[in-house]
Amino acid sequence: MSLFRLFTGLGALLGVVGGAVAASAAPVALKAARLFDGKSDALLSNAVVLVEGRKIVEVGSNLAIPPGATVIDLGNATLSPGFIDAHTHLSGEASDDYKQDFIDGFRRQIPEQAYYAASYAKKVLEAGFTTVRDVGSQDFIDVSLRNAIARGLVPGPRMLVAVHAIGATGGHCDTTGLRFNVLGKESDYKEGVANGPDQIREAVRFQVKYGADVIKTCASGGVLSLADEVDTPQLTLAEMTALVDEAHRLRKKVAAHCHGDRAAKEAIEAGVDSIEHGSFLKDDTLALMKQKGVYLVPTLLAGEWTGGKADKFPPEIAAKAKAALAARSSMFRHAVAMGVKIGLGTDSAVSPHGLNAREFGLMTGLGMKPIDALKAATSVDADLLGIASQVGTLEKGKLADLVAVPGNPTADITATEKVFFVMKEGQVIKNTRQSGLAAAPQ
Repeated sequence: MSLFRLFTGLGALLGVVGGAVAASAAPVALKAARLFDGKSDALLSNAVVLVEGRKIVEVGSNLAIPPGATVIDLGNATLSPGFIDAHTHLSGEASDDYKQDFIDGFRRQIPEQAYYAASYAKKVLEAGFTTVRDVGSQDFIDVSLRNAIARGLVPGPRMLVAVHAIGATGGHCDTTGLRFNVLGKESDYKEGVANGPDQIREAVRFQVKYGADVIKTCASGGVLSLADEVDTPQLTLAEMTALVDEAHRLRKKVAAHCHGDRAAKEAIEAGVDSIEHGSFLKDDTLALMKQKGVYLVPTLLAGEWTGGKADKFPPEIAAKAKAALAARSSMFRHAVAMGVKIGLGTDSAVSPHGLNAREFGLMTGLGMKPIDALKAATSVDADLLGIASQVGTLEKGKLADLVAVPGNPTADITATEKVFFVMKEGQVIKNTRQSGLAAAPQ
């Protein structure tokens, strides 16, 4: 069975047909006490957003409601652009049982895993994240899920996908910690494992050929890999330069998984667009990021989740998780103070999907202003992903991706964890305040 046919069946299973209110040609007026437009430093009061079809046609305070429009009054709430998570892995999800996850990875069939992936996508969308950048998968589940969502077969966020992350033999992007030949063959460029500039270019081309919207690379070691150190460089400067050059030639941005400082410096020199995690970055590296406009996606939730549950992992992973968690807080505070561009990303899959909004509270807890945390998940992420002409702010002509949270999130950022209304491209996905639905006079 093809994954396309599989996701067609999933659409019926998950209730995408009839489970959400389809976008209507008639105008829809969304009303709320407040509005965050994605870019301003203050909220707008008595907000009204007018939507026709898939797009926003007007945004303002106390706007006149067009005759015949459907009015959705969200009450004492704040409207916001749909949230964006710039670092997810919707194809899978870790549990608290590391050994069982390890076994399931070998036993679970690809179509079965695709069902799980579709359920994760639905959770993330209902949590208010209407767009994600999915930075690494297997078996092309991410490509198939992206396409199925785009075609309306299953509910989920808009996805930009990386296919396989690209890295060196024995690195974080490789399968390590197993005895020689247990899997029958060594991974190669088709799975994202490549060595030398020419192979690296081949790996980039392969991912793009099979659907990558963005290129993900492992510049340094990682926490959850068994046989590497967390902060050591894993690509040479020549390899990294070849990867970035090839990706940019193909008009794809590059996200670099990188905990280590030296690896980050080389990735920045090579021209990557974002550093993911960045746990051990020093001030001079952060200054270089600011100078070159490189984004930081700190994935604080992943560090919190693994560091807080380190005893559930093998000792080699537990030690790395604790070290990364201990270092990341100071790094993040310095990045905020220095004015580095910071996007919101969670590494969702390390933590359960649907908890993505917890990242807001972690960011503000380490010194970021609530309004800046909201920007990180909207306009900043939209710029990073290269889709700011479509989403990230509430403006005339942009796609009608909106969420509503109770109260005022600039006063209580945890309101972002209580999304009760979600609209994606003019389609109401979730509204637990249905009593606010009414029709304007003809």
